Amino acid sequence: MALYSRSVLELCASQCCKKIKKSFNDDEPIVATQDDSGEKPTSFVAGKTLARIFNKTKAPLEESKFKVMLELTGAGSINDRPGVDLVMVLDLSTSMKGEKLEKLKTSMQFVIKKLTPIDRLSVVTFAGNSKRLCPLRQITKSSQAKIKKLVNALAADGNTNITAGLQTGLKVLNDRNLTSGRVVGIMLMSDGDQNAGGDAATVRAGNVPVHTFGFGLDQDPRVLKAIADNSKGGTFSDVQNENNLSIAFSQCLAGFLTVVVQDLKLTVTRGKDESTIQKVSAGNYPQSMDASSVTISFGDLYDKEVRKVLVDLLLPAVSIPRGADVLRITYTYRAGGKLYEANPLIVMVSRIGTSVEPEREEVKIEENRLRTAQMMKEARIMADEKKLDDAQNKIVEAENSLGDAVDESNVSIKMLKSELQQLSKLMKSQNIYEKQGRPFALSSETSHDRQRFATRGDVEKLRLFATPRMDNYFEQAKSFNEDPSRPLPTLDEDVKQELAADPLSEVVEALSYFIPAVIQSLNSIENILNRGH
Repeated sequence: MALYSRSVLELCASQCCKKIKKSFNDDEPIVATQDDSGEKPTSFVAGKTLARIFNKTKAPLEESKFKVMLELTGAGSINDRPGVDLVMVLDLSTSMKGEKLEKLKTSMQFVIKKLTPIDRLSVVTFAGNSKRLCPLRQITKSSQAKIKKLVNALAADGNTNITAGLQTGLKVLNDRNLTSGRVVGIMLMSDGDQNAGGDAATVRAGNVPVHTFGFGLDQDPRVLKAIADNSKGGTFSDVQNENNLSIAFSQCLAGFLTVVVQDLKLTVTRGKDESTIQKVSAGNYPQSMDASSVTISFGDLYDKEVRKVLVDLLLPAVSIPRGADVLRITYTYRAGGKLYEANPLIVMVSRIGTSVEPEREEVKIEENRLRTAQMMKEARIMADEKKLDDAQNKIVEAENSLGDAVDESNVSIKMLKSELQQLSKLMKSQNIYEKQGRPFALSSETSHDRQRFATRGDVEKLRLFATPRMDNYFEQAKSFNEDPSRPLPTLDEDVKQELAADPLSEVVEALSYFIPAVIQSLNSIENILNRGH
């Protein structure tokens, strides 16, 4: 699948924003400032993802099924990141009056304070229609003060036209003059059903990640999830507890501020005459395929964020014991505006008379996560159809399946169990489900489909897919909620804290890029020698 270009973004803008006549090409340039965060570019840009492969080393001579799991982890220098162009799209309908609006203003202050001079921020509001409060402004001390003043003056009144807000946010990004190498994103918050304008669930965001936030108990989770699903890498967060909006915003912002690669694409290719690809499980990221390969387009990857890809192969019967190259793995990404291609990885298997080698534990854990996520989705569909007893039984079945299959002490398994327990409580009655259970379940689905953190439920216990920066910002947002006047650590201080916690991480990451290539070469030589014998 080809990488998206600016022309694709512009086409999307012309289709979904055709009612907005005014051009938003007044984005501010990035100029050097004295209040720089201290971030300095580094020269090492290759190896910004770490690849690990998990599979059995042996397979029988007869035709057999075989699983390979690839794990890609964002591993760039946290001293070197692209600037972010962020658009906040905020619901100011009548239902936002009072305490909700004050919580929103506080949450926005956190976002404004954490951005740096390499970032730009625009604020769009919507009620009966939409309004851009400011263009994409470079974050300086001066612009921070002005944007804070705009936010503090917000007032709520009118209908809920989510479509207009989303279209305006997309147009702000698509009309930019400065685009090269920048991270883009929209954070859209709404507290109610759309009751004006078109259906926002039909708006296509193209290559722009749109992260949505359902605020309070009267949100429209199905529309908000659809908006996120229609974007590249977006998530839907369920913020029923109005005190958690700052936390929800902080988790999303932590991702934007730690993007290490863009346009990440992974291709798996079957070994000629050695295997057939039956299925590739990678969430709901776009896949393209031909006769011999499958390509997954992931988009942006955050520092320490993980993407797991499970490949189901069918190995043909062979007559004699021998080595076999059953899968070839390649991936590309952009960093610093340039395209990089990682060294190819080859999965080699020894075909022997019999094989009793157990499945890798890492593979079994991922299989259980995928199965649990699917069962939660099935339970949600049952509850939507008012078959609540069936839904509750499905959750119990998922809990039992999870307990029987893998090591219960594993952190991921513990979190999955917590997720099931929280969902079960929100299915006690049809009314509870429709107010609280459905948003939680839909947020859970988008998180598992994206393999990306989304705020929902007990956010302190449910940390699936959270990165170290997200964990750090979680604590900062909690403190900020208690006292918004308290100074927040600068982004430079965030980086120093993470380096102090793991001082060898960047050295290990650099070495990890080259060592697998050396090992791969040695294995290939050994395989050739074995075939010669």
